Amino acid sequence: MATLVILALALAADAFAAAVSCGAVGRAEPRLGLALRVGLAFGLAQGLMPVAGWALGVAFDRWMRDVDHWVALVLLVAIGVHMLWESAHPEAQGGGAQSESRWALATTAIATSIDAAAAGVTLPLLDLPLLVSCSVIGGVTFALSVAGVYIGAAAGAMVGRRAGTIGGLVLIALGIKIVIDHVYFGG
Repeated sequence: MATLVILALALAADAFAAAVSCGAVGRAEPRLGLALRVGLAFGLAQGLMPVAGWALGVAFDRWMRDVDHWVALVLLVAIGVHMLWESAHPEAQGGGAQSESRWALATTAIATSIDAAAAGVTLPLLDLPLLVSCSVIGGVTFALSVAGVYIGAAAGAMVGRRAGTIGGLVLIALGIKIVIDHVYFGG
C-alpha cells in the first residue's frame, strides 16, 4: 500500500502544480466550487487514466512511453501560451471565458494525467488491484488539487495582475519538465 501512495503522490505532483496555477489566476478568495471543480477534474483524469493504460496493455507500453511526454508538452504549452495571451489582452476574455476555462481545465487535466496511463500498465506488475489503485490515485490527486487552488489563490493575491502570466509560464515549464524527466531521467 505504501508503494501505491508514493505512486499516487508522484502522479499528482503535476496536477497540484497546475491547480496552483488555476487558483492563482482565479479570484483572491477562491470559491469552494472552483476548488472542487478543479479537484474533481484532475482527480477523475488521474484516476481514470491508469484504466486506459491498463487496457492498452503491455503491447503498447513502449509506444506510450515514447509519445506521452510530447503530448503533455503540446497541451500544456498551448494552454500556457493561451494564458499568456489572455493576461496580455484582458479585454479579449469577454463572454466566452466560461467555456474557455472549462476547455482549459479539461485539457490541463488530461495533459497532467497522461503519465498515469503509463503507470496503469505497470499496476499489474506491482500486484496492485486496479480499482483500489485508481481510487487512491484519484483521491490523492483530488485532495492535492483542491489544496493547490487555495495555495494558488493566496499566491495570486500577492502577485495581482501578473498571476495569469505566472500561471501560463508555470504550465509551459511543467510541460518542459515532463519532457526532460522522460527524455533524460526515464520518467
